Amino acid sequence: MLEKITNTFSTIVRNMTGKSSITEKNIDDAVEQIKMALLEADVNLRVVRRFVNSTVQEAKGEKVLKSVDPGQQFIKIVNDKMVALLGDTKTDLKLKGPDTQSVILFLGLQGSGKTTSAAKLAAQLKKQGRKPLLVACDLVRPAAIDQLSVMAERANVPIYKEDIKLPGKAKDAVRIAKAAKDYARKNQLDTIIIDTAGRLQIDTAMMDEIESVKKAVKADETLLVADSMTGQNAVDIAKSFDERLNLSGVILTKFDSDARGGAALSLKSITGKPILFIGTGEKIEDFEPFHPERIASRILGMGDIVSLVEKAQETVDIKEAEKLQKKMARNEFTLQDMLDQLENVSKMGSMDKLLDMIPGLSGQVSAADIDASGMKSQKAIIQSMTKKERANHLILGPSRRKRIARGSGTSVAAVNRLIKQFEKSRNMMKKMSKNKQMQNRMMSAMGGGMGMPKGMPNNFFGR
Repeated sequence: MLEKITNTFSTIVRNMTGKSSITEKNIDDAVEQIKMALLEADVNLRVVRRFVNSTVQEAKGEKVLKSVDPGQQFIKIVNDKMVALLGDTKTDLKLKGPDTQSVILFLGLQGSGKTTSAAKLAAQLKKQGRKPLLVACDLVRPAAIDQLSVMAERANVPIYKEDIKLPGKAKDAVRIAKAAKDYARKNQLDTIIIDTAGRLQIDTAMMDEIESVKKAVKADETLLVADSMTGQNAVDIAKSFDERLNLSGVILTKFDSDARGGAALSLKSITGKPILFIGTGEKIEDFEPFHPERIASRILGMGDIVSLVEKAQETVDIKEAEKLQKKMARNEFTLQDMLDQLENVSKMGSMDKLLDMIPGLSGQVSAADIDASGMKSQKAIIQSMTKKERANHLILGPSRRKRIARGSGTSVAAVNRLIKQFEKSRNMMKKMSKNKQMQNRMMSAMGGGMGMPKGMPNNFFGR
């Protein structure tokens, strides 16, 4: 989402970092670029003025101009201001203990992504050990209840819903929300997530209804779901909803889109409400807590290695990584192991998202520069092999290679190339396993890093 603004800030960082001295003109030029980047990103004008003025005032102080490394001091100031703009620190949901019910109320405009976000949050809370219940209170949008049912199944969480088409079943969101609380209590479910109908903040009747729902269920969290692509409008929407319902936080959806970033960079400053989560894709796992310092780091082109490590830790089993290390030491790494590692990388998300998190690559290297199709063809080649062939690549003679090429929709040359890359990687792993220091690095890369051993050849993924 922040590609354009990231490119501008990355250039500023490169130009300023390492300068033995900087002048007031250097600072003015850099700040002017920052101002234009923020305005082009559709950041609120008041926010831009505040950001620019405070940056200039601090950057032109004696601390920077006479610093040992003024360039880095300037970048630190910009980074600190950016973090403050985004909300200083990560804000967590304020939920009660597992023995008491917690209620989370979702609201927002129609089409903002409430239903999907509700299911994503439920899946995340379930991973954390809570017992969530999704509640279908969107009684206006056609198929909204069906959509939430499908999402609940994907998240593997229960759902409370009523067939409002049946005789005697009135469209009463308040009654359904209260009934859901009773259902949750009987079934020992501790977190109730209520999906409500999309509504305009100027629709008085609809706003009255959501106020009644909030009061009836005594919501612990009232979360506005806002579309990142609405830019500054998201700020106005948040203000209007907050005036009526006292929001506790915001969820920004479509953070992976080509939106310019104005919503993310303006919300906290103007409304005072923190961004709690961001939606980064269509899958149920594409939902992340919002870390201001990490997003600021991405914007400045410094990557987000902490999030990258967390993604790897979710994907890679430490025990499996240890087993793999022993196999490498015994020179028993197989094509099946290589396929497993390729699958691990795929599970971590799209290549674009991963590149944004790697320091120095954000905004500089695109997924197109890394042959993602090469990874797919490599997986297809290995998947076209028998178990016996994956376990022992030495039996892959000419006739077998022709069959594998046909089965994978590739060529014999592509099969030969993959086997050559595999053998090269295997030999490198054997050498690394003899060196204790290199071995530790490899394990940290696999267990808490990228899920692939460091030192792989550049063409390992088909580059």
